[in-house]
Amino acid sequence: MIAVDLTAGAELRGVPDPARGASDERRHQRVRIAVLGRYMLADRREYPCRTVDMSPGGVRLACAVRGEVGERVVLYLEYIGRIEGVIARTCADGFAVQLNATPRKRDKLASQLTWLANREMLGLPEGRSHERLVPTQPAVVLRVDGTQEIKARLIDISMSGVAIACPLSLPLGTAVTVGSTPGRLVRYFEGGFGVQFLLPLSPDRFHAGMTL
Repeated sequence: MIAVDLTAGAELRGVPDPARGASDERRHQRVRIAVLGRYMLADRREYPCRTVDMSPGGVRLACAVRGEVGERVVLYLEYIGRIEGVIARTCADGFAVQLNATPRKRDKLASQLTWLANREMLGLPEGRSHERLVPTQPAVVLRVDGTQEIKARLIDISMSGVAIACPLSLPLGTAVTVGSTPGRLVRYFEGGFGVQFLLPLSPDRFHAGMTL
């Protein structure tokens, strides 16, 4: 398998970063990576988000609340940590951010993105960076691809995903709605599978008695 390299001078198939100028597009190639996180706009309110694609110079987010072009935004992304920038443009499902980072920080981002992209290409298991709780109400109904309904049992829940006991065999990447929470199947284990939510749960919703 071919590994992705986002370090300086590396070539990567893709499209130019929408949040950078022409010269930066040649230096920073974006990759499609779905990472969960949260963002804070200028009013200091936080909202959940998911990355659509990212480079060391910019990131495009899928989110419900869009800021204004030129507005400062602070991001907290899984596996990456805290980064910040300004909104470069808005789109139907979110917005693109031009990142403010030193050359050293961009080199670190390049290494992190290389690891994330290669993990997805090589089919490595998802990390578990969030606290996980055992639910007090484990029974749940799954909807697969928006049609088929299946009864299953929740094993544990985090703000970014859930482990489910279910004998059903589905392809990795299948769209699965857990209760009313949409996600995608990201890994298998004996007796079940893991689903990553499309957007992380809010901390105020996250407790053992919650209903998905």
